[in-house]
Amino acid sequence: MRICVVGAGAVGGFVGAKMARAGHDVVVVARGAHLQAIRAGGLTIRGPDGEFRVKVPAEERADQVGPVDFVVYAVKTYSNHEALPLLNAVAGDHSVVLTLQNGVDSAVEIEAEIGRGRVLGGAAYIATALVEPGVIEQTGHHRRIVFGETTGDVSRVSGRVAMMDTLFREADLVSEGVPNAWVPLWEKYIYLAPFAAFTGAARQPIGPLWSDPYTHKMMVAAFKEVEAVARAERVRLRRGTIARVIEYVDSLQPTVRSSLLIDLQQGKPTEVEALLGGVVRRGKARRVKTPIMSTLFAALKSHSVAAPRIHNSVL
Repeated sequence: MRICVVGAGAVGGFVGAKMARAGHDVVVVARGAHLQAIRAGGLTIRGPDGEFRVKVPAEERADQVGPVDFVVYAVKTYSNHEALPLLNAVAGDHSVVLTLQNGVDSAVEIEAEIGRGRVLGGAAYIATALVEPGVIEQTGHHRRIVFGETTGDVSRVSGRVAMMDTLFREADLVSEGVPNAWVPLWEKYIYLAPFAAFTGAARQPIGPLWSDPYTHKMMVAAFKEVEAVARAERVRLRRGTIARVIEYVDSLQPTVRSSLLIDLQQGKPTEVEALLGGVVRRGKARRVKTPIMSTLFAALKSHSVAAPRIHNSVL
């Protein structure tokens, strides 16, 4: 079973490293200094559970990999315009693509590129950051992936979902293969969009925000805004969704940062359009009011592109 990780950054690199360490046939697609570091010394994972390094084959171009059995697509959403076409080189006629991208649009966008019925949707609960080329730091113990089918028969766990679930479990990932991907995708979105919005706007990790009574109250209200959009979209959310989101945030280490905040601090483009903008646009289309998310989107919208470098004036 050959597996290719397209986008071997914080999340994709973590998943690829764990699978390679378990002995699976994995190749990653990366670029720049990160690619060179992986080729030279492998991928290093640091975290509260220890540190390990694993050698992983790495290529710059997907056509150097060729068709594989499974593709894990973990590219940042703002890079889709250049990354989605890469899937045509690694996704053969019988390949399956699992997207771990943030937001709820990825599966449909990938289907538009490679065809319907070949995409699994997944929600990754993995707090990681690419701290230097070839080195990924895990800031919490969470390493959970929930995934399933996005089209076709979603009444039961499919054979290919069950197969991927086994591979993930063998790699010491907390994997949960489900029949229908849309419910876990939206349940993560309900948590992630406000989490990214608040930590990004405040430029702080979750700890000081969640421990402040007023900010805590506003974050819960924002969770409910996204939940209302999901219900307007006729997503069959489980009962107690907000309670589970609150319980999950309670379990986070105070130092955990959203990937949006990490990108902001590193001067990179952010996923503000996929996370915050998606909520606002869907809410408007469904006539669901999202005042908190709309305000935070307005505050962060300019950061959808990389921050310009500031040069010293020459006198």
